[in-house]
Amino acid sequence: MTPPDTPGSRWSDLDRPPLNAPALRRALLRPGGLWTSLDVVANTGSTNTDLAAADGPEGAVLVAEEQSAGRGRLDRTWSAPARSGLFLSVRLTPGPGVPVRRWGWLPLLAGVATASALSRAAGVDTALKWPNDLLVTVDGRERKAGGILAERAGDSVVVGIGVNVSLRADELPVPTAGSLALAGAGRLDRDPLLRAVLRSLEDWYTAWRGADGDPAACRLQEAYAAGCATLGRPVRAELPGDRELVGEAVAVDGDGRLVLATEHGVQRPVDAGDIVHLRPASSGE
Repeated sequence: MTPPDTPGSRWSDLDRPPLNAPALRRALLRPGGLWTSLDVVANTGSTNTDLAAADGPEGAVLVAEEQSAGRGRLDRTWSAPARSGLFLSVRLTPGPGVPVRRWGWLPLLAGVATASALSRAAGVDTALKWPNDLLVTVDGRERKAGGILAERAGDSVVVGIGVNVSLRADELPVPTAGSLALAGAGRLDRDPLLRAVLRSLEDWYTAWRGADGDPAACRLQEAYAAGCATLGRPVRAELPGDRELVGEAVAVDGDGRLVLATEHGVQRPVDAGDIVHLRPASSGE
């Protein structure tokens, strides 16, 4: 047996114990529930890629202690030390009752579910940056602590969720990143945090699917707007072809698009798929 303090051991960082897969399964897998399987792997390239390739049933959950090729939107890279966060993907199959045009709400739904779960379970304020970032406040500044990536996989959607939990300041990949620990979270134990996220996701997804994907009927649109830090702020949307659109973010419409009110008094919706970057209008980044 490898001694606990040996480099490379899964117990080499005692502040970051491994997830307890059997206990997670007992807590989350139940007859009639959404989650049908839960697997935890030590390392993989991307949980989204693996789950999409597996072509399994709805409700499959794949969690990695570490990802070597994690991806964000537009194939941007996502990396973090082993066991320092939550890195998971789930398979959702909305079925014929939900029009495909409404499937675009799934990453926003996952954002609402994750943000609300972490606010309760970790005791830290968590906000949403449209379309797919999770924000926390560190030293008075908003920092990205997580993100959502949804990808079509046949008749399903694989939704990936990444959250920095115990990442320390010297481990941040970029200065604008953050973590629950740096935001002063009261709880960093990943097992209860993961349970909270998956239960919240099940609740929101069940309500959304029960409303045939109508984001207003299940109050998803309202909840997203209430937790979205982007709304009410001047932003600059960088679009393909070196184009940009500047305006105040005033709403998220029924299709999940961000609505900008331009200086010319025109309201223009922008789709997440068309955005290269979304920045504060005054940012020189």
